[in-house]
Amino acid sequence: MSYLFTSESVTEGHPDKMADQISDAILDALLEQDTKSRVAVETLLTNGVCFIAGEVTTNGYVDMGKIARGVIKDIGYDGNGFHHATSGVITAIKEQSSDIAQGVDSFIADKKGKVIKEDLSNIGAGDQGLMFGYACNETPELMPLPIILAHRLTQKLAEVRKKNIISGLYPDGKSQVTVEYNNDKPSRVHTVLIAAQHAENKNQKKLKNEIIKHVIKPVTAAYNMPIDDKTLIYVNTTGKFVIGGPEGDTGLTGRKIIVDTYGGYARHGGGAFSGKDPSKVDRSGSYAARWVAKSIVAAELADKCEFQLSYAIGRPKPLSLSVDTFGTGKVSDQEIIKIIDKNFDLRPGAIIKSLNLRQPIYRQTAAYGHFGRPDLDLLWEKTKKLSF
Repeated sequence: MSYLFTSESVTEGHPDKMADQISDAILDALLEQDTKSRVAVETLLTNGVCFIAGEVTTNGYVDMGKIARGVIKDIGYDGNGFHHATSGVITAIKEQSSDIAQGVDSFIADKKGKVIKEDLSNIGAGDQGLMFGYACNETPELMPLPIILAHRLTQKLAEVRKKNIISGLYPDGKSQVTVEYNNDKPSRVHTVLIAAQHAENKNQKKLKNEIIKHVIKPVTAAYNMPIDDKTLIYVNTTGKFVIGGPEGDTGLTGRKIIVDTYGGYARHGGGAFSGKDPSKVDRSGSYAARWVAKSIVAAELADKCEFQLSYAIGRPKPLSLSVDTFGTGKVSDQEIIKIIDKNFDLRPGAIIKSLNLRQPIYRQTAAYGHFGRPDLDLLWEKTKKLSF
Protein backbone atom coordinates (compact mmCIF):
# COMPACT_ATOMS: atom_id res chain seq x y z
CA MET A 1 0.00 0.00 0.00
CA SER A 2 1.31 3.44 -0.98
CA TYR A 3 0.22 6.79 0.42
CA LEU A 4 1.44 10.35 0.99
CA PHE A 5 1.70 12.24 4.29
CA THR A 6 2.53 15.91 4.77
CA SER A 7 3.78 17.93 7.76
CA GLU A 8 4.86 21.54 8.13
CA SER A 9 7.10 23.65 10.35
CA VAL A 10 7.83 27.35 10.72
CA THR A 11 10.95 29.34 11.61
CA GLU A 12 11.52 31.22 14.85
CA GLY A 13 10.64 34.41 12.95
CA HIS A 14 7.10 33.31 12.13
CA PRO A 15 4.68 35.55 14.09
CA ASP A 16 2.99 32.67 15.94
CA LYS A 17 6.36 31.26 16.97
CA MET A 18 7.54 34.71 18.04
CA ALA A 19 4.53 34.83 20.36
CA ASP A 20 5.33 31.38 21.75
CA GLN A 21 8.93 32.35 22.41
CA ILE A 22 7.97 35.56 24.20
CA SER A 23 5.47 33.73 26.42
CA ASP A 24 8.02 31.05 27.28
CA ALA A 25 10.81 33.59 27.86
CA ILE A 26 8.57 35.29 30.44
CA LEU A 27 7.83 31.91 32.03
CA ASP A 28 11.56 31.10 32.20
CA ALA A 29 12.38 34.45 33.80
CA LEU A 30 9.72 33.93 36.48
CA LEU A 31 10.84 30.36 37.20
CA GLU A 32 14.41 31.61 37.65
CA GLN A 33 13.17 33.77 40.55
CA ASP A 34 10.42 31.54 41.93
CA THR A 35 10.27 27.89 40.88
CA LYS A 36 6.67 27.65 42.10
CA SER A 37 5.45 30.48 39.89
CA ARG A 38 2.01 29.92 38.39
CA VAL A 39 2.07 31.31 34.88
CA ALA A 40 -0.39 31.43 32.00
CA VAL A 41 0.84 34.11 29.61
CA GLU A 42 -0.44 34.78 26.10
CA THR A 43 1.25 37.01 23.52
CA LEU A 44 -0.24 38.63 20.44
CA LEU A 45 1.87 40.37 17.81
CA THR A 46 0.76 42.56 14.97
CA ASN A 47 2.23 45.39 12.93
CA GLY A 48 4.27 47.49 15.38
CA VAL A 49 2.65 46.17 18.57
CA CYS A 50 3.15 43.32 21.05
CA PHE A 51 0.34 42.54 23.53
CA ILE A 52 1.04 40.38 26.62
CA ALA A 53 -1.86 39.18 28.79
CA GLY A 54 -2.58 36.43 31.28
CA GLU A 55 -2.51 35.24 34.87
CA VAL A 56 0.61 35.14 37.04
CA THR A 57 1.07 34.29 40.72
CA THR A 58 4.71 34.57 41.81
CA ASN A 59 7.14 35.94 44.38
CA GLY A 60 9.34 37.18 41.54
CA TYR A 61 9.18 40.18 39.26
CA VAL A 62 10.22 40.57 35.63
CA ASP A 63 10.05 43.37 33.09
CA MET A 64 7.88 41.69 30.48
CA GLY A 65 8.34 44.46 27.95
CA LYS A 66 12.11 44.18 28.16
CA ILE A 67 11.93 40.39 27.79
CA ALA A 68 9.67 40.67 24.75
CA ARG A 69 11.99 43.15 23.06
CA GLY A 70 14.97 40.91 23.80
CA VAL A 71 13.31 37.90 22.17
CA ILE A 72 12.31 39.93 19.11
CA LYS A 73 15.90 41.22 18.81
CA ASP A 74 17.38 37.73 19.16
CA ILE A 75 15.12 36.46 16.38
CA GLY A 76 16.43 39.17 14.08
CA TYR A 77 13.72 41.80 13.70
CA ASP A 78 15.68 45.06 13.63
CA GLY A 79 13.85 47.00 10.97
CA ASN A 80 12.83 44.48 8.31
CA GLY A 81 9.13 45.23 8.78
CA PHE A 82 9.25 45.02 12.58
CA HIS A 83 11.67 46.48 15.10
CA HIS A 84 12.44 45.25 18.60
CA ALA A 85 13.22 48.73 19.92
CA THR A 86 10.47 50.85 18.41
CA SER A 87 7.46 48.52 18.46
CA GLY A 88 5.02 49.07 21.31
CA VAL A 89 4.55 46.58 24.15
CA ILE A 90 1.29 46.46 26.15
CA THR A 91 0.77 44.21 29.19
CA ALA A 92 -2.36 43.13 31.07
CA ILE A 93 -1.57 40.65 33.86
CA LYS A 94 -3.64 39.49 36.83
CA GLU A 95 -3.32 36.74 39.46
CA GLN A 96 -4.42 33.14 38.97
CA SER A 97 -8.03 32.51 39.96
CA SER A 98 -8.34 31.44 43.60
CA ASP A 99 -10.91 28.83 42.48
CA ILE A 100 -8.20 27.14 40.42
CA ALA A 101 -5.46 27.60 43.02
CA GLN A 102 -7.41 25.85 45.78
CA GLY A 103 -7.65 22.72 43.65
CA VAL A 104 -4.05 22.73 42.47
CA ASP A 105 -2.28 23.65 45.74
CA SER A 106 -1.42 20.93 48.22
CA PHE A 107 0.59 21.63 51.37
CA ILE A 108 1.64 19.80 54.53
CA ALA A 109 0.74 21.84 57.61
CA ASP A 110 1.60 21.52 61.30
CA LYS A 111 -1.01 21.14 64.06
CA LYS A 112 -1.55 24.89 64.14
CA GLY A 113 -2.26 24.99 60.43
CA LYS A 114 1.05 26.61 59.47
CA VAL A 115 2.35 25.37 56.14
CA ILE A 116 5.56 23.38 56.58
CA LYS A 117 6.22 22.43 52.97
CA GLU A 118 4.57 21.73 49.66
CA ASP A 119 3.16 18.25 49.17
CA LEU A 120 4.25 17.92 45.56
CA SER A 121 2.94 14.37 45.20
CA ASN A 122 -0.62 15.52 45.80
CA ILE A 123 -0.91 18.74 43.81
CA GLY A 124 -3.90 18.68 41.53
CA ALA A 125 -3.98 19.07 37.78
CA GLY A 126 -4.07 22.73 36.75
CA ASP A 127 -6.92 22.07 34.35
CA GLN A 128 -9.06 19.30 32.96
CA GLY A 129 -8.10 17.90 29.60
CA LEU A 130 -6.71 15.09 27.52
CA MET A 131 -3.19 14.73 26.18
CA PHE A 132 -1.51 12.48 23.63
CA GLY A 133 2.05 11.29 23.30
CA TYR A 134 3.45 9.52 20.27
CA ALA A 135 6.59 7.76 19.10
CA CYS A 136 7.56 5.55 16.17
CA ASN A 137 10.76 4.02 14.84
CA GLU A 138 10.87 5.93 11.53
CA THR A 139 13.76 8.19 12.64
CA PRO A 140 16.58 8.12 15.23
CA GLU A 141 14.53 10.60 17.26
CA LEU A 142 11.63 8.11 17.29
CA MET A 143 9.46 10.68 15.54
CA PRO A 144 7.50 10.62 12.26
CA LEU A 145 9.77 11.48 9.33
CA PRO A 146 7.61 14.26 7.78
CA ILE A 147 7.64 16.51 10.86
CA ILE A 148 11.34 15.85 11.56
CA LEU A 149 12.27 16.84 8.00
CA ALA A 150 10.04 19.91 8.20
CA HIS A 151 11.70 21.02 11.46
CA ARG A 152 15.22 20.41 10.18
CA LEU A 153 14.46 22.45 7.06
CA THR A 154 13.28 25.47 9.05
CA GLN A 155 16.23 25.14 11.43
CA LYS A 156 18.56 25.06 8.44
CA LEU A 157 16.78 28.03 6.88
CA ALA A 158 17.41 30.03 10.07
CA GLU A 159 21.03 28.86 10.17
CA VAL A 160 21.87 29.94 6.60
CA ARG A 161 20.23 33.31 7.31
CA LYS A 162 22.17 33.95 10.52
CA LYS A 163 25.48 32.79 9.02
CA ASN A 164 24.77 34.75 5.81
CA ILE A 165 25.34 31.60 3.75
CA ILE A 166 22.32 32.80 1.78
CA SER A 167 22.26 36.60 1.69
CA GLY A 168 19.09 38.69 1.81
CA LEU A 169 17.02 36.37 3.98
CA TYR A 170 14.71 37.71 6.70
CA PRO A 171 13.45 35.84 9.81
CA ASP A 172 10.01 34.62 8.70
CA GLY A 173 9.76 31.29 6.95
CA LYS A 174 7.92 27.98 6.61
CA SER A 175 8.53 24.48 5.32
CA GLN A 176 6.23 21.71 4.21
CA VAL A 177 7.29 18.16 3.42
CA THR A 178 5.34 15.35 1.78
CA VAL A 179 6.74 11.87 2.28
CA GLU A 180 5.72 8.86 0.21
CA TYR A 181 5.07 5.69 2.22
CA ASN A 182 5.13 2.13 0.94
CA ASN A 183 3.97 -0.71 3.17
CA ASP A 184 3.73 1.80 6.02
CA LYS A 185 7.42 2.76 5.72
CA PRO A 186 8.86 6.05 4.36
CA SER A 187 10.28 5.43 0.88
CA ARG A 188 11.04 8.86 -0.62
CA VAL A 189 10.52 12.59 -0.36
CA HIS A 190 7.67 13.43 -2.70
CA THR A 191 7.42 17.23 -2.27
CA VAL A 192 9.30 20.02 -0.48
CA LEU A 193 7.76 23.47 -0.11
CA ILE A 194 9.73 26.40 1.33
CA ALA A 195 8.56 29.93 2.05
CA ALA A 196 11.53 32.19 2.85
CA GLN A 197 11.15 35.88 3.65
CA HIS A 198 13.71 37.93 1.77
CA ALA A 199 14.92 41.39 0.78
CA GLU A 200 13.08 43.21 -2.02
CA ASN A 201 15.94 42.82 -4.51
CA LYS A 202 16.44 39.08 -4.06
CA ASN A 203 16.26 37.12 -7.33
CA GLN A 204 13.75 34.29 -6.95
CA LYS A 205 15.47 31.83 -9.28
CA LYS A 206 18.78 32.33 -7.51
CA LEU A 207 17.08 32.01 -4.12
CA LYS A 208 15.48 28.69 -5.11
CA ASN A 209 18.81 27.28 -6.28
CA GLU A 210 20.52 28.44 -3.07
CA ILE A 211 17.81 26.90 -0.90
CA ILE A 212 18.01 23.59 -2.76
CA LYS A 213 21.79 23.53 -2.35
CA HIS A 214 22.21 24.83 1.19
CA VAL A 215 18.93 23.82 2.88
CA ILE A 216 17.00 21.02 1.19
CA LYS A 217 19.77 18.69 -0.02
CA PRO A 218 21.77 18.64 3.25
CA VAL A 219 18.67 17.96 5.35
CA THR A 220 17.15 15.20 3.23
CA ALA A 221 20.52 13.52 2.74
CA ALA A 222 21.11 13.48 6.50
CA TYR A 223 18.00 11.30 6.88
CA ASN A 224 18.95 9.07 3.94
CA MET A 225 16.05 10.51 1.93
CA PRO A 226 17.82 12.47 -0.80
CA ILE A 227 15.66 14.29 -3.30
CA ASP A 228 15.43 12.61 -6.69
CA ASP A 229 14.51 13.75 -10.19
CA LYS A 230 10.82 13.24 -9.38
CA THR A 231 10.82 15.25 -6.15
CA LEU A 232 8.68 18.36 -6.49
CA ILE A 233 10.35 21.48 -5.05
CA TYR A 234 8.56 24.80 -4.58
CA VAL A 235 10.02 28.02 -3.16
CA ASN A 236 7.90 31.14 -2.52
CA THR A 237 4.96 30.05 -4.65
CA THR A 238 3.35 33.52 -4.72
CA GLY A 239 6.41 34.89 -6.55
CA LYS A 240 7.95 36.79 -3.63
CA PHE A 241 7.88 36.98 0.18
CA VAL A 242 9.10 40.41 1.29
CA ILE A 243 6.38 41.43 3.76
CA GLY A 244 6.49 38.96 6.63
CA GLY A 245 6.62 38.63 10.40
CA PRO A 246 4.12 40.67 12.42
CA GLU A 247 4.02 43.25 9.64
CA GLY A 248 2.37 40.74 7.34
CA ASP A 249 0.50 38.45 9.69
CA THR A 250 -0.75 38.55 13.28
CA GLY A 251 0.96 36.11 15.65
CA LEU A 252 -0.63 34.44 18.66
CA THR A 253 0.62 32.08 21.38
CA GLY A 254 -0.56 28.50 20.97
CA ARG A 255 -1.56 28.63 17.33
CA LYS A 256 1.02 26.12 16.10
CA ILE A 257 0.10 23.11 18.25
CA ILE A 258 0.55 20.61 15.40
CA VAL A 259 3.96 22.04 14.53
CA ASP A 260 4.85 21.77 18.23
CA THR A 261 4.00 18.06 18.39
CA TYR A 262 3.83 15.38 15.68
CA GLY A 263 2.93 17.21 12.49
CA GLY A 264 -0.57 15.77 12.38
CA TYR A 265 0.73 12.19 12.30
CA ALA A 266 -0.74 11.52 15.75
CA ARG A 267 -3.83 12.85 17.51
CA HIS A 268 -3.74 16.01 19.63
CA GLY A 269 -5.69 16.83 22.79
CA GLY A 270 -6.06 20.50 21.79
CA GLY A 271 -4.02 22.20 24.52
CA ALA A 272 -1.09 24.47 23.68
CA PHE A 273 2.19 24.48 25.61
CA SER A 274 3.89 27.87 25.56
CA GLY A 275 3.45 30.36 28.38
CA LYS A 276 2.19 27.70 30.82
CA ASP A 277 3.98 26.57 33.97
CA PRO A 278 4.19 22.79 34.54
CA SER A 279 1.20 22.64 36.90
CA LYS A 280 -0.79 22.94 33.67
CA VAL A 281 -1.19 19.39 32.40
CA ASP A 282 -1.61 20.64 28.84
CA ARG A 283 2.15 20.98 29.06
CA SER A 284 3.43 18.55 31.70
CA GLY A 285 0.93 15.83 30.80
CA SER A 286 1.87 16.06 27.11
CA TYR A 287 5.56 15.87 27.94
CA ALA A 288 4.92 12.83 30.13
CA ALA A 289 2.84 11.21 27.40
CA ARG A 290 5.71 11.60 24.92
CA TRP A 291 8.12 10.20 27.53
CA VAL A 292 5.89 7.15 27.97
CA ALA A 293 5.33 6.54 24.24
CA LYS A 294 9.01 6.98 23.40
CA SER A 295 10.03 4.60 26.19
CA ILE A 296 7.63 1.96 24.88
CA VAL A 297 9.03 2.18 21.33
CA ALA A 298 12.63 2.35 22.58
CA ALA A 299 12.00 -0.86 24.53
CA GLU A 300 10.87 -2.43 21.23
CA LEU A 301 7.47 -3.25 22.65
CA ALA A 302 5.95 -1.65 19.54
CA ASP A 303 7.01 0.05 16.30
CA LYS A 304 4.44 2.79 16.94
CA CYS A 305 2.80 3.93 20.14
CA GLU A 306 0.16 6.57 20.79
CA PHE A 307 -0.58 7.12 24.47
CA GLN A 308 -3.47 9.16 25.86
CA LEU A 309 -4.13 10.33 29.41
CA SER A 310 -6.75 12.66 30.87
CA TYR A 311 -7.18 14.73 34.03
CA ALA A 312 -9.77 16.56 36.12
CA ILE A 313 -8.87 19.99 37.46
CA GLY A 314 -7.69 19.81 41.05
CA ARG A 315 -7.30 16.01 41.04
CA PRO A 316 -3.83 14.41 41.07
CA LYS A 317 -4.51 11.00 39.57
CA PRO A 318 -5.24 10.68 35.82
CA LEU A 319 -8.82 9.81 35.00
CA SER A 320 -7.88 7.47 32.16
CA LEU A 321 -4.97 5.87 30.29
CA SER A 322 -5.18 4.54 26.74
CA VAL A 323 -2.69 2.99 24.30
CA ASP A 324 -2.84 2.28 20.57
CA THR A 325 0.11 0.52 18.92
CA PHE A 326 -1.67 0.25 15.55
CA GLY A 327 -1.13 -3.50 15.35
CA THR A 328 2.66 -3.19 15.79
CA GLY A 329 2.80 -4.23 19.45
CA LYS A 330 4.93 -7.20 20.46
CA VAL A 331 2.47 -7.64 23.33
CA SER A 332 -1.17 -6.55 23.59
CA ASP A 333 -2.12 -2.91 24.17
CA GLN A 334 -3.73 -3.99 27.44
CA GLU A 335 -0.41 -5.47 28.60
CA ILE A 336 1.39 -2.26 27.63
CA ILE A 337 -1.05 -0.28 29.80
CA LYS A 338 -0.06 -2.51 32.73
CA ILE A 339 3.62 -1.88 32.00
CA ILE A 340 3.03 1.87 31.88
CA ASP A 341 1.10 1.80 35.14
CA LYS A 342 3.95 -0.12 36.78
CA ASN A 343 6.75 2.15 35.52
CA PHE A 344 5.33 5.68 35.45
CA ASP A 345 3.74 7.88 38.12
CA LEU A 346 1.57 10.23 36.09
CA ARG A 347 0.29 12.52 38.84
CA PRO A 348 1.20 16.14 37.92
CA GLY A 349 3.52 16.57 40.92
CA ALA A 350 5.32 13.32 40.16
CA ILE A 351 5.74 14.36 36.51
CA ILE A 352 7.16 17.73 37.60
CA LYS A 353 9.65 15.95 39.86
CA SER A 354 10.62 13.17 37.43
CA LEU A 355 11.15 15.51 34.48
CA ASN A 356 12.54 18.41 36.57
CA LEU A 357 10.04 20.82 35.02
CA ARG A 358 10.36 23.71 37.49
CA GLN A 359 13.35 25.20 35.75
CA PRO A 360 13.82 27.75 32.96
CA ILE A 361 13.98 25.36 30.00
CA TYR A 362 10.99 26.43 27.97
CA ARG A 363 11.96 29.19 25.56
CA GLN A 364 14.31 26.80 23.75
CA THR A 365 11.38 24.47 23.04
CA ALA A 366 9.15 27.22 21.62
CA ALA A 367 10.47 26.88 18.06
CA TYR A 368 11.26 23.76 16.01
CA GLY A 369 9.23 21.36 18.12
CA HIS A 370 9.01 20.17 21.71
CA PHE A 371 9.76 16.56 20.77
CA GLY A 372 12.52 14.86 18.81
CA ARG A 373 15.10 17.45 19.88
CA PRO A 374 18.57 15.85 20.27
CA ASP A 375 19.99 19.37 20.22
CA LEU A 376 18.35 20.05 23.61
CA ASP A 377 18.78 18.31 26.96
CA LEU A 378 15.13 17.47 27.66
CA LEU A 379 14.32 14.76 30.17
CA TRP A 380 11.09 13.71 28.45
CA GLU A 381 13.23 12.78 25.43
CA LYS A 382 15.40 10.45 27.54
CA THR A 383 13.74 7.04 27.49
CA LYS A 384 13.13 5.16 30.70
CA LYS A 385 14.35 1.60 31.15
CA LEU A 386 11.19 -0.36 31.80
CA SER A 387 10.61 -3.28 34.10
CA PHE A 388 8.05 -5.74 32.74
